[in-house]
Amino acid sequence: MTTMSLAHKVSAYNRRRKWSLFQKEFAPTREMRVLDVGFCDGEYSDVSNYIEKYYPYPDRLTALGLGMPVQSKIRYPKVSFVQYDGGVFPFEDKAFDIAWSNAVIEHVGPRDKQLFFLKELKRVSKSVFMTTPNRFFPIEVHTKLPLLHYLPKRIFDKLIPWIGKGWAAGDYMHLLSRTDIKHLLADAGVTEYRIIKNMFGGMALDFVVIFGEHRGHI
Repeated sequence: MTTMSLAHKVSAYNRRRKWSLFQKEFAPTREMRVLDVGFCDGEYSDVSNYIEKYYPYPDRLTALGLGMPVQSKIRYPKVSFVQYDGGVFPFEDKAFDIAWSNAVIEHVGPRDKQLFFLKELKRVSKSVFMTTPNRFFPIEVHTKLPLLHYLPKRIFDKLIPWIGKGWAAGDYMHLLSRTDIKHLLADAGVTEYRIIKNMFGGMALDFVVIFGEHRGHI
């Protein structure tokens, strides 16, 4: 098995268990209004846009993203797609019952933009289900490289183009640890929350963060 095929299998497995957790925690009903923050119009694998594929009430799902929803509207005709500029979410306060955001916050920019993103999730939705990779998992999930991401970011950004992955430099990703997440939540005014570790090989592969009116068993 190649490294890429193994990575795909791990990713598919991990998304399935996150989806199962989401269903268990929120038990979606037709009455719920759900927001997906971070859809991607170009699907690079069969696990892209997971909630659009599997949400049982697609006509109650709104997907927010940076790209023009061209192919997405064809693939998921019942979902409402909204394009925005990466700033303020174009919705009223508490417009949604749940906001789902899978592995997006690490891509929005440095800490000030991550904090703003988190505050917007909190503003527009009553409850939030957010995931992000663990900065200290030994294999970086985007580049599939071991340990290099442990370096200070300025050094990582200088080295990564030399191995053909320059696309991963700059603001493409700012990875978070559990401590980083807790500090962001505190600064966003979120005092009650759950951080769930999705384990793989004895370590946290990524984190699920749940907060808001529905928090499950804190």
